[in-house]
Amino acid sequence: MKNRYEALLILNIKGGDEAVKEAVERLEGDFAKEGAKIESVQKMDRRHFSYVKGKLDAGYYVNFIFEATPVVLEKLRGKLKLDGEVYRQNYTKLAAKKAAAA
Repeated sequence: MKNRYEALLILNIKGGDEAVKEAVERLEGDFAKEGAKIESVQKMDRRHFSYVKGKLDAGYYVNFIFEATPVVLEKLRGKLKLDGEVYRQNYTKLAAKKAAAA
């Protein structure tokens, strides 16, 4: 059974808007390859961290809303954990989307 999820990804991107656009498009492709159906992508902006750990003091935030099975979610987590551009990832299970009124 497919569930709805929200994925908040913090990207470690050096460069301008074009580098961010390419990374987000690549991530969308990764979601689709694993079998997730993307509902929406919200590209936020670069934000400084309130708590700095290590050399990185800011990241580019991207929010994905998608449908996937729990198995697909675990595959995505594992794959993105190895991705050098994905600094942090957080997933939240969302309520099922309500059907439109007739």
